[in-house]
Amino acid sequence: MAVIRQLDSLAPDFDAQLEMLLAWESVADRRVEETVAEILHEVRRGGDAAVIGYTNQFDRRQLRSAADFTLSADELQAALARVEPEARRALESAAERVRNYHNHQRQESWQYREADGTVLGQQITPMQRVGIYVPGGKASYPSSVLMNAVPAKVAGVEEVIMVVPAPDNQVSDLVLAAAAIAGVDRLFTIGGAQAVAALAYGTDTVPKVDKIVGPGNIFVASAKRAVFGQVAIDMIAGPSEILVICDGKTDPDWIAMDLLSQAEHDEQAQSILVSPDQDFLDAVERSLEKLLEQLPRRDIAATSLAERGALVAVDSIESAIAISNRIAPEHLEVSVDEPEQYLPMIRNAGAIFLGRYTAEALGDYCAGPNHVLPTSGTARFSSPLGVYDFQKRSSIIHCSPEGADQLGQVAATLARGEGLEAHARSAEYRVRGK
Repeated sequence: MAVIRQLDSLAPDFDAQLEMLLAWESVADRRVEETVAEILHEVRRGGDAAVIGYTNQFDRRQLRSAADFTLSADELQAALARVEPEARRALESAAERVRNYHNHQRQESWQYREADGTVLGQQITPMQRVGIYVPGGKASYPSSVLMNAVPAKVAGVEEVIMVVPAPDNQVSDLVLAAAAIAGVDRLFTIGGAQAVAALAYGTDTVPKVDKIVGPGNIFVASAKRAVFGQVAIDMIAGPSEILVICDGKTDPDWIAMDLLSQAEHDEQAQSILVSPDQDFLDAVERSLEKLLEQLPRRDIAATSLAERGALVAVDSIESAIAISNRIAPEHLEVSVDEPEQYLPMIRNAGAIFLGRYTAEALGDYCAGPNHVLPTSGTARFSSPLGVYDFQKRSSIIHCSPEGADQLGQVAATLARGEGLEAHARSAEYRVRGK
């Protein structure tokens, strides 16, 4: 059995094959939703006690009070002191790069004055309190801490609350160290739907937040969807994805490992290579077979490649870009000569990695741009997590007497056209001579 399928974009059934390749079941699962709904209800009603009960049940812990799942700033600093110096330097370097990049996203309030003295504008204010969810358990993700907390702090959020599960009372020092470096204000070692509920509704210990961001399993994703409206959320994330466009001149091992870097995430992850060079596609397939055997997570990666991966033959780089725009991948590598020339043609992608030396993995950890990206085709209408996700915009209207006179007449006319007499009279009260 081939390690990965090959498709030809000129084949008559290519569109149908591509649709089948891209199909993915979302987090909508009735049994999951019923379980999540019960957890949300119980936490909303029972607060800390319910959070403790579910955490003991799902994470195999023996919590007795909320103090048992609360970590102090001193404990975060102690974790920072415990990590290896090289790891600490890497975390600090990554945090600095993420902070510098996101500083460029800061938005400022603005106003302008019209000829009659009326002032219009927009006021930018940060959210007061946000919650970040960081996965725990099978793997630790200090990079997720940085990518979620640092932009919030750059935006001016007053209080960043972090939740991370600690199954069997285990939590990574790297995750705690990243929280200290990123400036997390309060940290609770809880996870799952119960943590989302605590952030959304608030308990005696966990404060209610304005927005919840960060990845999680199907229960976390379903809970975030359920509490949306009570609080804001970043997105409902699907499996990780990479699409590579290559002209055939990059080392096949490099491209194969880029594909494997996504495939090792989980069995549902998707890795696609599109190229006009059939010999190169064959070379990459051979590289995948060779390199796959070297990976600790080879079983996961092999399943991902076999079930959701593809090598796609096209007739030109332009055709490859057209397919990429249709897929709207989370990560897009453009591994070609002079890749900047193609940038104006790329419409739909979460993050774009240009050139042969820009591995997608750099974006996951330390390049600077955010690694929280739209998946499952949502890059058609969504953007990476950024400073703007933690800021609000308020419109400003300050009418002069002359402006109220002119606008009042226009508003009254339109209001009466809609049958809203009180609106019309309210506007006319400020019109001179009325």
